[in-house]
Amino acid sequence: MNRPKYLYKTEAEFTIYEFVSEGRNGRVPKMVEYTETATAGVFNLAFGDYNEVTKTINDLSVTNNGDSLKVLATVASTVYAFLDKHPNAYIVATGSTNIRTRLYRMGITNNLAEITEDFLIYGLTENGTWDEFEVGEDYEAFLITKKS
Repeated sequence: MNRPKYLYKTEAEFTIYEFVSEGRNGRVPKMVEYTETATAGVFNLAFGDYNEVTKTINDLSVTNNGDSLKVLATVASTVYAFLDKHPNAYIVATGSTNIRTRLYRMGITNNLAEITEDFLIYGLTENGTWDEFEVGEDYEAFLITKKS
């Protein structure tokens, strides 16, 4: 996505990404983590505030730092980096709440032309099927992979 984003740091496997949100509530550590699911080659995207003491991600916190578009652009940039390193992987993502899932859907919708240049994207319907992402449809989760 061609939007302002934060610089992040990652490790050799490109599965953990750390960055700092900077805004009206100060500096807030964030983390994106890709974890392989029980299905080989399918990775869950976890994202949220990073607690440096407990070494955990809080995906329910509301930072309210006034930089949500920059934060989402940063998370999206990790998708590019992860799939560059793991080109045959699939990423599954869902919000920790219905509101966050809707926010992800809106972000995908607003950037769909750019996203579909490089990726295939699907939405999980309430019937439990993965359909090609369509603007205006509600989805419970999203699945993305790099185009061959």
